[in-house]
Amino acid sequence: MQTVTVRRVIAAPIAEVFDWCATSAHYSASRYVLRARLARPGAGAPYGVGAVRLHTWLIGWYRERITAYHRPHGFDYAVDRCVPPARHGLGRMAFEERADGTLVTWTTTFQARLPFGATLSRVAAPAVARVFTGILDRADAALAPGRRP
Repeated sequence: MQTVTVRRVIAAPIAEVFDWCATSAHYSASRYVLRARLARPGAGAPYGVGAVRLHTWLIGWYRERITAYHRPHGFDYAVDRCVPPARHGLGRMAFEERADGTLVTWTTTFQARLPFGATLSRVAAPAVARVFTGILDRADAALAPGRRP
């Protein structure tokens, strides 16, 4: 299994950063995400436990299910189906309040289900990190002081 972790401080309050990141429809603001939508709302919140998110990225298609939701500190998700096929072990976004904003830690663990899956996973890891970074870049731009309503 390959683990990718991306960390970023976003200069905004934790609740705002959590809400932006939990609402995966925002991800399509990134040039790496072609489409992101909520297919089924979760319990207690649209993107809460049980929510199903569908994402089309430049590197693949993903059907994700929210498995834990602890606003504003974090949420976990599982990739139930994806193309190209991969085994998914963990998806988590964690949020920590800091003096300079909110530290976001985004982690995923996966392995390609193709021949040479471990090698392909190592090759894919930088692309996954770049997509995560691109999404967090958009979050930072959307929530930066002076851009918020």
